[in-house]
Amino acid sequence: MSTINALLVSFGAGMSTLIGGLIIFFNIKEKNINKFITLCLSFSIAIMIGISITDLLPTSLFTILFNIPTPLSYLIIILAFSIGVLIVYLISKLISKQQDSLYKLGILSMVALIIHNFPEGIATFMGSVEDVSLGLKLGLAIMFHNIPEGISIAVPIYYATKSKSKALFHTLLSGLAEPLGAFLSFLFLKNYINNLMISIILLLVAGIMITLSIEEMFPKCLAYKENKYIYLGLSIGTILILLNHFLM
Repeated sequence: MSTINALLVSFGAGMSTLIGGLIIFFNIKEKNINKFITLCLSFSIAIMIGISITDLLPTSLFTILFNIPTPLSYLIIILAFSIGVLIVYLISKLISKQQDSLYKLGILSMVALIIHNFPEGIATFMGSVEDVSLGLKLGLAIMFHNIPEGISIAVPIYYATKSKSKALFHTLLSGLAEPLGAFLSFLFLKNYINNLMISIILLLVAGIMITLSIEEMFPKCLAYKENKYIYLGLSIGTILILLNHFLM
């Protein structure tokens, strides 16, 4: 695949995040807003934990363990995951001084997904340049899970600020990280980036996503006391993750 087409695949995969953000244009009645937020947040929990457990952790762990001798590999694994956990706590502490918890969830999701999408963009670009079918498969798989990731950013920010432009802007920032990663890898990084480096970054991302889901999103879901919609969101998200792996 040509360089231009590889960049376009990464750009399309990243911009699919905005498709998820369009959910804020749905006309939700006032009495159903808490149910809708609960559904979206629990759906996002399933997506973030699902991606971490079925994709980020296995890929990262095997690559690190295969390429780095023990016990150094164990130390790197623990350190990378722990840094991800620490990032959530630090950003959460900074944001909580200024904004409500719903806005904080949206910003934390955006930060997590920017860090996630950047190495994804590199991987998609590299895969697309090397093999057309591999690049297209990677691009489709990423588009498939970027749409719900857009929901996890746009919904909490919109309902915290009542601003569609702010919700879409933050969703766009997350999506742009993917083509940015591809573009930088084309300009500077393609001779230096390797699978081991990407695996360490993705392990850090797994730490961010799992911590964000358990420590921030799930308590917020419980606070709305709409348990039926928690179960529904978790179920839909889990099914989507399974479909992503079986069909892609």
